[in-house]
Amino acid sequence: MNLEDIQEGKIYLIDKPLDWTSFDVVNKIKWKIKRNFNLRKIKVGHAGTLDPKATGLLIVCVGKATKQIQQIQDASKQYSGEIKLGVETPSYDTETEEVNHKELSHLQVKDIEEATKYFIGDTIIQKPPVYSALKKEGKRLYEFARKGLAVEIPSREISIYDFKITKVKIPYVEFVVHCSKGTYIRSLAHDFGQKLGVGGYLTKLRREKIGNYEIKDSDNSILL
Repeated sequence: MNLEDIQEGKIYLIDKPLDWTSFDVVNKIKWKIKRNFNLRKIKVGHAGTLDPKATGLLIVCVGKATKQIQQIQDASKQYSGEIKLGVETPSYDTETEEVNHKELSHLQVKDIEEATKYFIGDTIIQKPPVYSALKKEGKRLYEFARKGLAVEIPSREISIYDFKITKVKIPYVEFVVHCSKGTYIRSLAHDFGQKLGVGGYLTKLRREKIGNYEIKDSDNSILL
């Protein structure tokens, strides 16, 4: 990290740690830049939120590079992860407690693999989880959810370009998915469980690619 890079604009590829929010990463980088170079103001932003319970590629843009945020956000994404079948959670991930346990003895690997085909296509309709950072009436949806308040969540059009099962060890299913911007993998995990008739929630998630940017090129030294 040097002042010239900061002034001209810099893109950092970060492997976001588990339980960090995306804003935690942004704030850490902003604080470090201000401290190291005695700058009063510097633009820092991320190009696509990752949930606290997810890890993987988070792109942080600094200075003039923040002009590229929208372009990066619009790119497709690739994730790997794990779904637990036969049970649900209100948040669709590990943030909340399990509910609605169901029997899985009838479930076959071929059923699991076949169900992925339902989601692959140019456009599908998806409803984001209520435990999300989307805003309604000036508040984050998770603020309503944590207070137990009902809220209507508008559905959105997204695209799943590829959805592959890579390992099955019931009740756990590992997968890789390539999708459009705006896709909630937590919702995909929930909907996948619903399609199988047994329920499911996301237990692990890792973002591997955003457009041409890949997790293998990440460098977390700026967070140290």
